[in-house]
Amino acid sequence: MLNRKNKLLLLKLLSLFSVVRGYNILIIVIAQYLASIYILSPNLPLRKVVFDFNLFLIVLSSAMVIAAGYIINNFYDAEKDLINKPRKTMLDRLVSQRFKLSTYFVLNFLAALVASYVSFKAVLFFSSYIFGIWIYSHKLKRIPFVGNFISATLAVAPFFVVFVYYKNFESVIFVHALFLFLVILARELIKDLENMAGDLAQNYKTIPILYGENTSKTIIGMLFLLTLIPSMLLIFKFDVGYMYGYFIACVVLLLLCLVLLLRSDSKKHYILLHNILKLIIIAGVFSILLINVDLVLNRIL
Repeated sequence: MLNRKNKLLLLKLLSLFSVVRGYNILIIVIAQYLASIYILSPNLPLRKVVFDFNLFLIVLSSAMVIAAGYIINNFYDAEKDLINKPRKTMLDRLVSQRFKLSTYFVLNFLAALVASYVSFKAVLFFSSYIFGIWIYSHKLKRIPFVGNFISATLAVAPFFVVFVYYKNFESVIFVHALFLFLVILARELIKDLENMAGDLAQNYKTIPILYGENTSKTIIGMLFLLTLIPSMLLIFKFDVGYMYGYFIACVVLLLLCLVLLLRSDSKKHYILLHNILKLIIIAGVFSILLINVDLVLNRIL
């Protein structure tokens, strides 16, 4: 049995894990490695990719900056989240704001330090990434659509740095990136519908608050339809192996989301849409394996 002190320590560790959203970071790390193996460097030996020390440092820096980003976002959204996510906020508050800020600065410093072992360009990228996350959390997220657009851009940035590292500029990579960006952007706009109560209380000028739910739903619906374009290209034009099955499923789910969006009128409906898009993103990470099922086996030697 754990004593009271150990229980409190365990709760604080869980609180910190909740603040930095460790589960999201793990998915991003897996996605960066799978994208590197299957999409960005399909002709390199598997061991050369997996044990590439520079790639490891890039992924590690990305993870630390993203964790720090979640911390600073949590810091600025503390009052809003108390309304929108009361249970999670109570867990997050087990760690003091002072400790969160200290951790934020330490993680960003370590990320820049780790990046310096890769190259000066890597330091510039991660320094810009850190600044971008801060200015988004502090100012830009309050600006309608601009905040959503910047948030989606920051979300795909960890894949951009790996893409630049491998210097692979094939068209299929840009189509994959466009698909991911549009799904994330739609998800960000749905979160605004989901969090209207807290945004209104904290004077956030989001699209549904300024222009109404119907306008917001119209924009999201257009994004769903736009996302069908890269989906169709990846199904019919590019060779993505068995991953085409994933994109067929995405087309079905996006059309389903469009129908649900038209009928939605409450927070629980928006949460459902949010979760469907989250499922699309997570499933997409592991569906990368379907590009070539035998690829790993053939590249081990």
